[in-house]
Amino acid sequence: MKYHVPVMLRECIEGLDLKSDGVYVDATFGAGGHSKSILKNLGANGRLFGFDQDEDAEANALEDDRFTFVRSNFKYLDQFMDYYNVSKLDGVLADLGVSSHQINEADRGFSYRFEGPIDMRMNRFVEKDAGDVLNEYSYEDLLRIFSDYGQIRNSKTLASAIVEERQKQEFETMSHLVTVLNSKVMGSRPKYLAQVFQALRIELNDEMGVLDAFLNSATKRLKKGGRLVVMSYHSLEDRLVKNYIKTGNAEGRMIKDDFGNIDRPFKSISKGVIMASEEELKLNNRARSARLRIAEKQY
Repeated sequence: MKYHVPVMLRECIEGLDLKSDGVYVDATFGAGGHSKSILKNLGANGRLFGFDQDEDAEANALEDDRFTFVRSNFKYLDQFMDYYNVSKLDGVLADLGVSSHQINEADRGFSYRFEGPIDMRMNRFVEKDAGDVLNEYSYEDLLRIFSDYGQIRNSKTLASAIVEERQKQEFETMSHLVTVLNSKVMGSRPKYLAQVFQALRIELNDEMGVLDAFLNSATKRLKKGGRLVVMSYHSLEDRLVKNYIKTGNAEGRMIKDDFGNIDRPFKSISKGVIMASEEELKLNNRARSARLRIAEKQY
């Protein structure tokens, strides 16, 4: 299975500030690229948990006594750490991008480049797929996801077109959807289609809710001095990660104690967002949209 080459691998590993006997979580295991590098830096008493809800990723599980594969969505970090009797973590890493394997498999329905079903499920054991979103959502809900998650300029026109088209024929194939989208494109066609697919994928997989739950669990589970390393690929994710690092919550609310001191569970190590180097961009175009943030738990 072809998975993507890990983006900013060196920066991620350095950001974790790995301890030989530490306990770490790779929240988005995929092909195990990050996990393999983490294990190289751990001693005999170190531990690593790799989360992934995609059954295809389980085939890449590492045969190492220090490694445990967790077939689950990373929003359940808290519950699984309880299950494995882990009270605190030394570091948590998450690469939030869709894998090349998922994009390049036509039957996964993540890309408009291939004919196939309109799927987009990160977890194929979930019943509802993106086709159901297109066929069942109200005009108002379609407008919401295209506007909020895709930042599509003609969201009203597109939502109306989807509702009108499905009354003639329900959406089942990628070619049917793309034909409708082609008639509504504003600006760059690849960018427009990518924005629509992003919106559908985020809604279907509840990606913003999952990220919020994950960051909340990571905030609680990291020990003092523990590292949070998160790489995102669009502004909605990056804003949420930035808010957690700045304030410890998704909304970016500044919470003060009785003395007026602002409660900041993290301090930023990266001093803002880290972008891929020009050298990496030449080798891996996928890194172009990556935004990496690194923070350290303060208490």
